[in-house]
Amino acid sequence: MKKFRQVLADINELIVFKHSVFALPFIFIAMITASKLENNTMWFGWRLLILGILCAVSARSFAMAFNRFMDKDIDEPNPRCANRPSVDGRIGKTNLLIFIGVNALIFIIVAYFINSLAFYLSFPILLFLGGYSIFKRFSQTAHIVLGFCLGLAPIAGSVAVLGAIPLWAILLCFGVAFWVAGFDILYSLQDMEYDKKAGLYSIPACYGSKAAMFISSIFHAITILFWLLFCMASNLGFFAYLGVIISAIILYKEHEIVNKDFTKIDKAFFTLNGYLGIMFFCFIFLDLKI
Repeated sequence: MKKFRQVLADINELIVFKHSVFALPFIFIAMITASKLENNTMWFGWRLLILGILCAVSARSFAMAFNRFMDKDIDEPNPRCANRPSVDGRIGKTNLLIFIGVNALIFIIVAYFINSLAFYLSFPILLFLGGYSIFKRFSQTAHIVLGFCLGLAPIAGSVAVLGAIPLWAILLCFGVAFWVAGFDILYSLQDMEYDKKAGLYSIPACYGSKAAMFISSIFHAITILFWLLFCMASNLGFFAYLGVIISAIILYKEHEIVNKDFTKIDKAFFTLNGYLGIMFFCFIFLDLKI
């Protein structure tokens, strides 16, 4: 039993399950919005709730494990990554590949039981999720690729409920994509010097910290624009727009924290962005309920 608990702890550390807080709120924002617009009720049923969670967890586990597998050679020399289970030997190469394969299979099977569009999209989605690990080795656009990996969350939510991809879901997707890309640039400031030595193409490594901060702020301004357009396209009301305004304040605070002290990047990365996603969901929920 003790060994089993340790295995679960190692897997949790591998995929950093707590970071699911970034994508999950936006899957459910899309699902409740789609259900309300289509059926005049936010509740889309237990079946879709369970299948949606299974899809989200398996897709994210696949993406994180694949990233850890691909990054082993660049994580080993990096002091910040040296204690990862995929690096220190707690999870071996064979077990890691099995974990990747099992989660990919779960994602495809669950997508099949949602609807035909979800099933057909499951294959290119897995390819796209794995693509981030490759892009970072040759292109500064890796931050945007990562952003769109999480931006697929609202697309998935709308597909699950509607079997279609409406305009408002695309706008929400773009907002999430630039939100994630923006804070990923800030997070990459921690590894700026290492990325330079390793020849990786993060924006901080290529252009320096000041330019990275500026690009991140532009991305977050674009985020707010797309979320405003999402509210307009889905005909949401006062509380939804208030949620966007508070999101803008949180993002401004995030940049203020990082600009003053790079050692507080973890606080800005996880705490503020985690609160933002949950807060945004609550405001959309409130707006749809009234």
